[in-house]
Amino acid sequence: MPSTDWKEAVPAGEKERFLAYAEELHALQKKHAENGTAARALHAKGHTGVQGTLEVFADLPEHARHGVFASPRTFDARVRWSNGSGKRQSDKAGDVRGIAVKVLGVAGEKALGGSEAKTQDFLAIQSSSTPFRTADEFMTFVRAAESPATLLFKLIGGLGFGRTFTVLKQIAGSAGKAVGSLAGTTFYSALPIRVGPYAARFAFVPRQATDAVPAEGRGREYLAEDLRARLAKGPIAYDLRLQFFEDEAKTPIEDGSVDWSSPYVDVGRLTIPTQDVTSEAGKKLAAEVEAMSFDPWHALVEHTPLGGIMRARKVAYFPSTKERGATKEPS
Repeated sequence: MPSTDWKEAVPAGEKERFLAYAEELHALQKKHAENGTAARALHAKGHTGVQGTLEVFADLPEHARHGVFASPRTFDARVRWSNGSGKRQSDKAGDVRGIAVKVLGVAGEKALGGSEAKTQDFLAIQSSSTPFRTADEFMTFVRAAESPATLLFKLIGGLGFGRTFTVLKQIAGSAGKAVGSLAGTTFYSALPIRVGPYAARFAFVPRQATDAVPAEGRGREYLAEDLRARLAKGPIAYDLRLQFFEDEAKTPIEDGSVDWSSPYVDVGRLTIPTQDVTSEAGKKLAAEVEAMSFDPWHALVEHTPLGGIMRARKVAYFPSTKERGATKEPS
């Protein structure tokens, strides 16, 4: 059985440090703006935005029946796939790939408080852990990556020799991995959230098989083109699974670089039905999704994000959302 004996460790001065990081990311967001229009500070390039449903299964184990998963139900949802970079670069470039799911019609007390929005966001990437143990390591990498020619030297200066090569190896194993289709990619939260009194990571696991390696000759926008072609022919679906905290050694809360070893529990299914994203209605919906903000802190109290990197995201997302004029959360 999962354990409720998890704890967050908040060091002194964290809030001030995270506010400074948010300002740095905001400055980079403005620097990367194209024609004066700011995109997201990270995950700037969206591939498409679509309508979907999230079905919550019946007969879940007791420890999973909290928040969104409290009872069987099907929710409406909006889905955005993206590249992780703050720049809108070619899909052929090595990058983190992500999926963001906004579940609609979710009533209840929110983690941020004072919100009338009835949403729950689930954000996930293609790797089951992050290369970074802490938000400090992440920001060291972000700064170094702005100058590829000196990246290695800056990382060694900030992280030390051994830790630098561990981080680079993990990045190469995730962002450097060829992606044939996002429809066949497993996406992981890589960081924990609450599930009632428990803590868990989650994953979206594809139900359709696709090519593992992209075919040669694919163009700059091949990931978006693949999604459009697939959705014109049939639905895309992912099983939603939870992976619960057991103990600090195997499933640490604060260290995002550790793969959790606990088993997964199937709790639901995300289905994106057949749709024409090139139609006028499809383009309008995609524009609406692109204008939304997706934030792990758009969450029920029962699904509060956990750990230092998640706490840093709480501070960093707001200025990014404000800078690009994102729409308000659906009520």
